[in-house]
Amino acid sequence: MPVELLRVPTLAPTVPYAYAARVDDLVLTAGACPLDAAGEVAHPGDVSGQARVVMANLAATLEASGCSLADVAKSTVYVASADRADLVAAWEVVRAAFGEHDAPSTLLGVTVLGYPGQLVEVEAIAARR
Repeated sequence: MPVELLRVPTLAPTVPYAYAARVDDLVLTAGACPLDAAGEVAHPGDVSGQARVVMANLAATLEASGCSLADVAKSTVYVASADRADLVAAWEVVRAAFGEHDAPSTLLGVTVLGYPGQLVEVEAIAARR
C-alpha cells in the first residue's frame, strides 16, 4: 500500500512536513499546531485560545484527508505545562470540539513543543468511512 502525504492548502504553507499521511483508509495526522495562516503561533500565552486554533487546524487536516473529527479513532493532546489547570483548560476545548465522539485520547504535560510560544498540539489517527 502506498503512503499518500497530504498538504492542506488552507493551512500555513510554511511547515516543513505533510499535515497527514493516508494509507488505504487510515489517516495519521501530524500534530496540529496553533499556527495561523501566516505560520505564526496564535494566542501567545493562552492555552484555551491555542487549543481552539489547534482543533480548527486538526478539523481542516482531517477534512482534506476525507475524514472528520467523528472519524478519529485515537488522539493525543500535548500541553507545554506542568500545571494541571493548563492541561484541563486544553482538554475542555478538545473535548468540546469532539462533542459526543469520545474516542480514546491521551493528555500529556510536556516540557516544550516545537514552535516558540506553542502551548498545545493534538495529533490523531482516523479511519475514512
